[in-house]
Amino acid sequence: MFAEPCLIISALGLASWIYLIAGRGEFWRTTKFDDLGPAPGRASWPTIAVVVPARDEAAGVGRCVTSILSQPYPGRLSMILVDDQSKDGTAELAADAAAAIGASERFVVLSGRPLPSGWTGKLWAVKQGLTQVDGWPVQPDYVLLTDADIVYSGDVLMRLVARAESEHLAMTSIMAKLRCESLAEKYLIPAFIFFFEMLYPFAWVRNRRRATAAAAGGCILARWDALKNAGGIDVIRGSLIDDCALGAKLKAQGPVWLGFSHDVISVRASDTVADVGRMISRSAYAQLRYSPLILAGTVAGMALVYLAPVVIALFGHGLTAAFAAIAWLLMALAFQPTLRYYGQPVFWGPALPAIALAYLVFTVNSALQHMQGRGGMWKGRAQAQVSNPK
Repeated sequence: MFAEPCLIISALGLASWIYLIAGRGEFWRTTKFDDLGPAPGRASWPTIAVVVPARDEAAGVGRCVTSILSQPYPGRLSMILVDDQSKDGTAELAADAAAAIGASERFVVLSGRPLPSGWTGKLWAVKQGLTQVDGWPVQPDYVLLTDADIVYSGDVLMRLVARAESEHLAMTSIMAKLRCESLAEKYLIPAFIFFFEMLYPFAWVRNRRRATAAAAGGCILARWDALKNAGGIDVIRGSLIDDCALGAKLKAQGPVWLGFSHDVISVRASDTVADVGRMISRSAYAQLRYSPLILAGTVAGMALVYLAPVVIALFGHGLTAAFAAIAWLLMALAFQPTLRYYGQPVFWGPALPAIALAYLVFTVNSALQHMQGRGGMWKGRAQAQVSNPK
């Protein structure tokens, strides 16, 4: 009775994975996009202003400040940390870190003002930092927007600028390598990167002829004139997925680049599944444009692509089970490059359906939080669907 529908579902699941692997910009080849080359010698280097929004970031802000101000960057590099009304001593720890390496003259802490209507907290902090930069007598060539949990190593900033200069990029962005130490992180974090790559294939983001645009909010190097011509941070002031929104605005100004680097890492800890779940639930429903219809389609799509192959492979028969088993194998193989990038064992590959189920739960929870008036909850603020300019 159910043989024919199961065969159709099984075939659709297999076809989906054949398309994803063969036709979606090689998104799964993570290491292919870890291709930030060495920095060539230059007679002069552009000026960079670094803006760091920070709210209760005591755990990592010192390492962030030290790593950036210690970069062996030959050009002028100044840093503004916008303390978004922290209650854990973030500002003091940041200032102490700058002083400890003798970089206080290149570092300033700006006390953030109360959050106005229509802005998300992070973007309001960034806006204040950029306003400060705009008032400088000598304008920078680039602005580096980075988070207070991001740590830089080696000469990655030189290499980032060299890529931007050589290709005349409006934006150069690195997907920070997220912390992957606790069991919850090992279970969920590599898949976060895998799903992001699937949504925004890096090859398509880099392709000047494709409309696909994205950025990784932990590390965005934007050309200053391109950012201003795009309308500044004001044009995305209500966006929860602010990095991709900014990436789209900047791609309209010129070519962009998005890649990986082991020299840009996040030290933010997510020790429990709930910690990771909060990070995902904060913006998942915004990704679906707050649409119940798109949510229903997403649930059905993920069930077809990730869950049905496992169920049918285990309990189906004949060709139906064979199609499902091949789909399960393809998804496990596609996940392997991301797992290797994060140093995780191969057995997480066949577990991808269980991981996807967790993400599906987080996505539904994101919608429920929004309906309860708690959407976009992050550090005590519910920020979903604030007013945003067209």
